[in-house]
Amino acid sequence: MAIDKTKNTQVLVTFPNDVLEKIEDYWHDNKLKNRNEAIRELVIKGLNKKPTE
Repeated sequence: MAIDKTKNTQVLVTFPNDVLEKIEDYWHDNKLKNRNEAIRELVIKGLNKKPTE
C-alpha cells in the first residue's frame, strides 16, 4: 500500500533501547500490525491525554 504523501509525512525518530522495548511490548500486547502502528497509537493517546496540574 502506497503512502499518501499529501496526508502523511515520514519522520525518523531515535528512541532509547528501554523505550523501544516498551513500544514493542505495546505492539505485541495489542496485536498491532507493526511497530509504526504502535508508535502512532501511543503518540495519539499521549496527545489526547488531558494534562494534569
